[in-house]
Amino acid sequence: MSGGVRRGLGRSTAALLIAHAVVLAAAFLWNIAWGAVSIPPGVVARLLAEAGLGWPAPPVSDAVRTIVLVVRLPHAALIALVGMALGASGAAYQGLFRNPLADPYLLGVASGAGLGAVLALSAAWPADLAGMYRVPAAAFAGALLTVALVYGLAHHHGQTQTATLILAGVAVSSVASALMSFLMLRSTGELRRALTYLLGGAPLLGWKPVLAMLPYWAVGMAALLTTGHALNVLQFGEEQAHALGLPVEATKAFILAAASLTTAAAVAFGGVIGFVGLMVPHGMRLLWGGDYRRLLPLAALGGGAALLLFDWVARVALRPQTLPVGVVTALVGGVFFLGILLRARRGPGWM
Repeated sequence: MSGGVRRGLGRSTAALLIAHAVVLAAAFLWNIAWGAVSIPPGVVARLLAEAGLGWPAPPVSDAVRTIVLVVRLPHAALIALVGMALGASGAAYQGLFRNPLADPYLLGVASGAGLGAVLALSAAWPADLAGMYRVPAAAFAGALLTVALVYGLAHHHGQTQTATLILAGVAVSSVASALMSFLMLRSTGELRRALTYLLGGAPLLGWKPVLAMLPYWAVGMAALLTTGHALNVLQFGEEQAHALGLPVEATKAFILAAASLTTAAAVAFGGVIGFVGLMVPHGMRLLWGGDYRRLLPLAALGGGAALLLFDWVARVALRPQTLPVGVVTALVGGVFFLGILLRARRGPGWM
């Protein structure tokens, strides 16, 4: 009987993953098709099939081919990777802290990345393409150093208390934000670029940022997807998890490292995009339950699809101008929190 239950659960999870992968593919196609210049989705799909599989595509102008394959395709790929990273790492943080309102920036990743980016921008905005990678590289280093500092402050006598970790994250994040504000106030020529980055505006175009981000993304995501069982056990509390044979401290450190690496890669190449890593895992938990073996991949797929749609809204809301996608996610996140507040007033068990 238990074997039948496991097989049923497996079939159910596989069906959910396939359905969410289809939604992600549809959001990807939609993101590429619509913008300042709208292109029929069927034409976009056939151009992508031609580029990837060699299938014949309808005759189109060179301008349309350039828009689809050179401009929008790599941008959509980067946005999808960033959304998947934020969704999965948000689910991991929520499970680790046993708080459905935790997000990937809880330990100061965003502030550290922002400080690193602003430091690079205040030094000098490089004119050559290779030099432009100093900004995401500095953001990535700033994010990882911030998390390492937070973990070092919270780790004491071989243990890391969750409450201490959060307090250390708040403190270090505040210091990093203050330093970042100071640098921006002293900036004369790069303030607009820094603000665009901090609002979720990716500074680089083309395939190079996608390829640069991909190794860190792949390592972090692969590690996160192996932690579903451990996160399930941690929901019983650390003492009970230890009694069940889970190496609690090593597991917490591994999850933190994987989630922070994934988040740092997303922030470094996509800018600071809030609320996706909070809203998507929270919504997936409400829809499909709290089994992290299922929740982590669903949150990744949902995060990619959600951010692609948010990015499309950011492109068309004021076209031909483009908003930083972080502005859109912040507006939606505010409505999301109002919904949570109204639901909380109805009684316990809202999360």
